[in-house]
Amino acid sequence: MTNEQQLTAILEVKGITRRFGGLVAVNEVSFTVGKNEIFGVIGPNGAGKTTLFNIITGLMPPSSGKLIYQGEDITKQKPYQIAGKGIARTFQNLRLFRNLSALENVAIANHIHNSSNFFHGVFGLPKATHQEQKTYQKALELLELVGLADCAQQQACNLAYGDQRRLEIARALALKPTILLLDEPAAGMNPNEKGALSQLIRQIRHDFNLTVLLIEHHVPLVMGLCDSIAVLHFGQLIALGKPETVKNDPAVIEAYLGDE
Repeated sequence: MTNEQQLTAILEVKGITRRFGGLVAVNEVSFTVGKNEIFGVIGPNGAGKTTLFNIITGLMPPSSGKLIYQGEDITKQKPYQIAGKGIARTFQNLRLFRNLSALENVAIANHIHNSSNFFHGVFGLPKATHQEQKTYQKALELLELVGLADCAQQQACNLAYGDQRRLEIARALALKPTILLLDEPAAGMNPNEKGALSQLIRQIRHDFNLTVLLIEHHVPLVMGLCDSIAVLHFGQLIALGKPETVKNDPAVIEAYLGDE
């Protein structure tokens, strides 16, 4: 990351709070994500990480606070509006179309960018046929990027768990995002798969000119991959900064990392 990239904010989280009755799941959390940054959010189970992602992507409103995306207040916008502006995500619990092929899963997401309409499709006009060919070709290219081209015709439910995780990434990329949110992308992966995932995320950042936010419990992956890290504990932001700074923060060691 260059200093110029670090100073160019793409997403500002300002005092975000989310209450569920008497429970405060996220409490006055603020940070800024720079353009093209790989930004990690870590913390123990129940720290509020996925709740924060749900707020950023419009799946639940904050109780207070603001979200500023490329200078625009998106705090009250709907999920489809936020996705349309270029914020895409994967989920902690897989949300694939299990009975469709890997190729179809990615192609469905890519349809949002088609310019042909219902009339073109019903009557099989050349524009619709051409768009459909382009959609599936792009979907296949994304499967190749994540290492799943050979599995294109397999049903999603028949893929290994780690492959399903990568399929979700390919589907999110089909939305052509500027920010990609990954919720525990390494869950269920072995050490070799986690190493390959780190390389993939770096490649995606470079090839697609993306900003990446990720939630991840595998601390070595986060420390080796992220430019900046935010640490949540019981909804509170207890540390924010470069990996080396966060790793040596006494509050983080006590709450999350342990003496090791």
